[in-house]
Amino acid sequence: MDEEKKSERESRTSESEWAELTHECLINILFRLSLEDRWRAAMRVCKAWHQACKDPYLNSVLDLESHFVPANELPRFWTPDFERRVDNMLRSVVVWSSGSLTQIRVRHCSDRSLALVAQRCPNLQILSIRSSPHVTDAIMAEIASGCPKIEELDISYCYEISDKSLAIIGARCPNLHVLKRNLMNWLDPSQHVGIVPNEYLNACPQDGDSEAAAISRCMPHLLHLELRFLKLTAKGVTLISEGCKELEYIDLSGCANVTSRDIAYASLNLKNLKTIKKPNFYIPRSSFHAERYGHWQLYDERFQTDVFRI
Repeated sequence: MDEEKKSERESRTSESEWAELTHECLINILFRLSLEDRWRAAMRVCKAWHQACKDPYLNSVLDLESHFVPANELPRFWTPDFERRVDNMLRSVVVWSSGSLTQIRVRHCSDRSLALVAQRCPNLQILSIRSSPHVTDAIMAEIASGCPKIEELDISYCYEISDKSLAIIGARCPNLHVLKRNLMNWLDPSQHVGIVPNEYLNACPQDGDSEAAAISRCMPHLLHLELRFLKLTAKGVTLISEGCKELEYIDLSGCANVTSRDIAYASLNLKNLKTIKKPNFYIPRSSFHAERYGHWQLYDERFQTDVFRI
């Protein structure tokens, strides 16, 4: 019995000591926790901790990227319910940040949450919203106006975003140095089947050269550019090389309509280029020009001309 009372007194003493922590000390402790630990555990301890977790100092960065890795959870990421959850979390962090939010790395958000970002995040520097099927050109125009300090933008796999967004972001965000505009593997979509809705796979943007033109015209200070599986031609690559001469890194993996010769010619304009990732496979000519040059199919099959495609 005495032992029980002693244990009870020690427990109350411990709780009292935690409760008496100054706000600054509590924030310092919570800052050392991961985002998940703060949301799942610390916020539920007591009212004081719940309020402390909303401090702007703890909400200047929202990075959920590591939570999208487990392959067994991927299909549910594309459901409306999951999108609502991401939107709600993003909106909460935006409100708590009180304008101090500088980095957002999420997936599967929508215009609903980004509208609040555009209104309340003037200091945003990094915005990564890849795989967000319901983010549109309209909201990207608001982001461009409300978040002019953006330096890094990842809009990979966002198929409702077009060259219009690229143009307005480039015009209103002069500090933009990193752009990631990758598409899903449309040459072999089997890796996405069963995970990504078929109608979304079929909505893959078709005019890569229009996007290249917008990038070339409005983003002259880019240093890092990713365009994996974008439907570019030699024209698009040339436009980028003429308009983005400060590029140090460019990824053209999967750009099946671009040859090494096209890339070599365009690279002559890129004096600062350090790394370039080229398309790393051969695509039979008939895959792209069967209607106009049907006679080439038999020629390719007989002499395997795709082996010489550079």
